Amino acid sequence: MEISNSFKTGFITLIGRPNVGKSTLMNHLIGQKIAITSNKPQTTRNRILTVYTDDECQMIFLDTPGIQNTKNKLGEYMTKAAKSTISEVDVVLWLVEPSTYIGEVEKSIAEDLRSCKSPVILVINKIDTVSEESLSKFEEAYKKEMDFAKVVRVAALKGQNIDEVMGAIKQFLPYGPPFYDEDTITDQPERQIAAEIIREKALRLLRDEVPHGIAVTIEKMREREDNPDLMDIEATIICERDSHKGIVIGKGGTMLKKIGSAARKDIEEMVECQVNLQLFVKVRRDWRDDKNQLKNFGYDSRDFK
Repeated sequence: MEISNSFKTGFITLIGRPNVGKSTLMNHLIGQKIAITSNKPQTTRNRILTVYTDDECQMIFLDTPGIQNTKNKLGEYMTKAAKSTISEVDVVLWLVEPSTYIGEVEKSIAEDLRSCKSPVILVINKIDTVSEESLSKFEEAYKKEMDFAKVVRVAALKGQNIDEVMGAIKQFLPYGPPFYDEDTITDQPERQIAAEIIREKALRLLRDEVPHGIAVTIEKMREREDNPDLMDIEATIICERDSHKGIVIGKGGTMLKKIGSAARKDIEEMVECQVNLQLFVKVRRDWRDDKNQLKNFGYDSRDFK
């Protein structure tokens, strides 16, 4: 790809409270699924870097965990990981959903963003759920909190107005050459994406009280030497309670089979071959409050005091 002097490139962070649709929006912006999504909060736990490149620009997105009032060390990590990106990027997308109530978390985000030197774009998601009158009142309420470089309304789940978001971002990107080659989509290794796919299926299939207390580790992931079209993957679902372990496995192993079957399909699309997926379940009590275990599960040790 030839790079012209008018080429733009830069980093963009997506921030907001849990479950406002950040990962769904990012997947639409780059044109394929990288980040996992569900209707439960705390779906994204780490910063996920993805890359969109065309003939005019390269956009490097950082999808962050939802900002919230923390209840454990995992929550502290997630909030710190999200807020730390604000000072590191060229454009900030603050994703919110229509509600006339601007709560404590939103006010805290606004306070952090007021000192941000980069342009902040307010992205109002889920516009298909409220009337035009309500949207206008909601937008005005947020404009009273701070000045925005631009306001864009979207319905991320339906892919509505995604081009408007792309246009708004491109407007504020600095000129410069790309940081990544044009084929790069994400910095996430396949093992990490596979683990997150399994966790996504668990989030969607399990009871509300279980998913926040689970993590997934990949113990083995390799193609068979005698059959490169078949990959063996062994993964462990970590939960906090013995009672949770029973729920994850299900009667006669039915729930674990459902999780595995759903995850295998998405993983096969990613690795472009057949997958033999074996799932195991282990208990690690209160792992979300254990610094050592959090580090073992891939959370950056620098984000823990």
